[in-house]
Amino acid sequence: MKNLKDILVKVSIDEVVGSTDVIINSVQFDSRKIAENDLFLAQKGVTVDGHLFIPTVIELGAKVIVCEIFPKEIIEGVTYIKVADSDSALAIIASNYFGNPSSALKLIGVTGTNGKTTIATLLYQLFKNAGFKVGLLSTVKILVDDKEFKTTHTTPDSITINSYLANMVDAGVDYCFMEVSSHGIHQKRTHGLQFEGGIFTNLSHDHLDYHNSFAEYRDVKKSFFDLLPKNAFALVNIDDKNGSIMLQNTKAIKRTYALKTIADFKGKVLEKRMSGTLLVVDGIEIWTKLIGTFNAYNLVAIVATAELCGLEKMEILRLVSELDSVSGRFQYIVSKKGITAIIDYAHTPDALKNVLETISDIKTGKEKVITVVGCGGDRDKTKRPKMAMIASQLSNQAIFTSDNPRTEDAQTIIDEMELGVAKENIAKTLSVVDRKQAIKTACKFSEAGDIVLIAGKGHEDYQEINGERFHFDDLEVVKECFNQLNK
Repeated sequence: MKNLKDILVKVSIDEVVGSTDVIINSVQFDSRKIAENDLFLAQKGVTVDGHLFIPTVIELGAKVIVCEIFPKEIIEGVTYIKVADSDSALAIIASNYFGNPSSALKLIGVTGTNGKTTIATLLYQLFKNAGFKVGLLSTVKILVDDKEFKTTHTTPDSITINSYLANMVDAGVDYCFMEVSSHGIHQKRTHGLQFEGGIFTNLSHDHLDYHNSFAEYRDVKKSFFDLLPKNAFALVNIDDKNGSIMLQNTKAIKRTYALKTIADFKGKVLEKRMSGTLLVVDGIEIWTKLIGTFNAYNLVAIVATAELCGLEKMEILRLVSELDSVSGRFQYIVSKKGITAIIDYAHTPDALKNVLETISDIKTGKEKVITVVGCGGDRDKTKRPKMAMIASQLSNQAIFTSDNPRTEDAQTIIDEMELGVAKENIAKTLSVVDRKQAIKTACKFSEAGDIVLIAGKGHEDYQEINGERFHFDDLEVVKECFNQLNK
């Protein structure tokens, strides 16, 4: 229970009808969760306008309504607060309600197209191993020190974020590492949070179903760095041409990392194997279990972040050598017959290209590469032919299948993917709509030494079809296939 006056601090208010000297039980933006004496914040969502539910939530007992447009009927005994931007208001109100928890720990945000989950998760691992109490807000899971919670969004809503941050503060957490998506930034879910630092990984084709253009997508990412305070750090991958753009207007301390360009934190790949990578970071060699150039970038970012947070360099490099790969990120198993299956979340053209080029780098002979890949429904359609083009160019065999078709027809998605396949590569492609059968087919096509890449879903343990989620785990299916092949 909180006093309304206290949770309105720093909220930009246009007009108030009713008393602000009110005790509220909780803050909600979902009308289905409203109970007696709650505050309801009406947002103009992407698909639904919360203002339509104001009469319903008042009937359910809401005592405070925060909205951009007052309803026609004003009910006595209910306080109405008009704001210019409901999204920003929700973020600040949620932060105030939970006691501004982001200011009571060191919160570091990771943004970019690829690498967010890996960097955030491995930073959690490293700082945990260094003896700190640590939190994680990621696509894969939410961790409050050792306690794990499931997650549904890369960047949760403002109430969920602040609720978990408050739990972390109560648990004595020192650092929290958080994935920051373009959706989360654009919808102001991170507004009002106090960040100790921000990390930019890279920028490539993604989410153009939501953002109107690549420039808008880039500028949304940039706005995260624009809002960092001057005592925070802004760490960017300067090998990416957008890295310098992220730093243009930030007040934060500017730092860069790279493999190719001169940077504050410089890495170089010395050796690539299926068992790991030999790196040199700022002149010091380090062996890591992680594989590929894309992971080399991630690791240099991790080393840089740890150093910017005050950890000693040699201790950081020791801790990096102990890091394990992240679930669904270049995760591999080998069958008794010597077939390697790699499970990877690669669901953008750039990520798929990175994984396939990494496989090419670590191949030792004439092993075939068989790629199973699909594209999500109700998402950016323009990347579908690009994904298929890359898979067919860089694989000996490409099998196009379903991903999460959602409300779209899976075969239609595959048909749109196939438009990107060059004529000379058509013979190397195959369409198998059922994802389980596609994986089984890839395993049957493979021989000892071959590599089967199953891309797109990674850690996900479900398929979303016609609005319903069904259990599906790429790794489970591969293990089942390998067991059958071993008989």
